[in-house]
Amino acid sequence: MAKTPRNGPYICGIDAALDVVSGKWKGLILWELDEHGVRRFAELRRGLPGVSEKMLTQHLREMEADGLVTRRVHAEVPPRVEYSLTEHGRTLNAALAPLGDWGVDRLRRERSELVEHRDAAALPRP
Repeated sequence: MAKTPRNGPYICGIDAALDVVSGKWKGLILWELDEHGVRRFAELRRGLPGVSEKMLTQHLREMEADGLVTRRVHAEVPPRVEYSLTEHGRTLNAALAPLGDWGVDRLRRERSELVEHRDAAALPRP
């Protein structure tokens, strides 16, 4: 299924930004790659509890097409594929940082719990 390229028209800058990060997993993929630098597909999947292989693949392809993620294939048997953030992806992640801060405040305010994660020490605690 071919997806329509994202090129507006947009109502405002937030509309254009949300078009690129729409989807449950894209923000978390940005966070995971920012935290760890380079990740293989299986490492990303383990770092994002609940994501399906299909959804992770779809989001990574869209993020690569949007210039947020670099996909590097190593000529090995079996092939090794690594993902990392581009500079454009790093700037988006930095732009999302205040939203993350707002979310941490919300967690504290509502006394919400975080999902158990293998890198739980890296997650902010309410």
